[in-house]
Amino acid sequence: MLKISEAAASQIKTMMEEQEGSVFLRVGVKGGGCSGLSYGMGFETEPTDKDVSFEQHGVNVVVDPESAPLLKGVVIDYKQNMMGGGFTIDNPNAIASCGCGSSFRTATNAGTPEDC
Repeated sequence: MLKISEAAASQIKTMMEEQEGSVFLRVGVKGGGCSGLSYGMGFETEPTDKDVSFEQHGVNVVVDPESAPLLKGVVIDYKQNMMGGGFTIDNPNAIASCGCGSSFRTATNAGTPEDC
């Protein structure tokens, strides 16, 4: 499936502490963005029965079955620099991406591109 770096997991756990109750990190893909597909990450308290679930570095992750093939081999990292910090996503399946890095397409899925 996908990999979460230790740096990303640390940041995610810090963010999870601000949430109430038991939470999961949901990672998914939806149509949209300049290149056709956009990443999504957020917290959820109740995954569905169809979700693929796993744990990495103490973070419980859920992925919907439609997104799972598009996220195979993805690495989520967290980078900190003088301008601040943010998550980065390295997707070996992407054959094109937009300048902001949050939109992509694969050889088998062009998604639904939107104007930038």
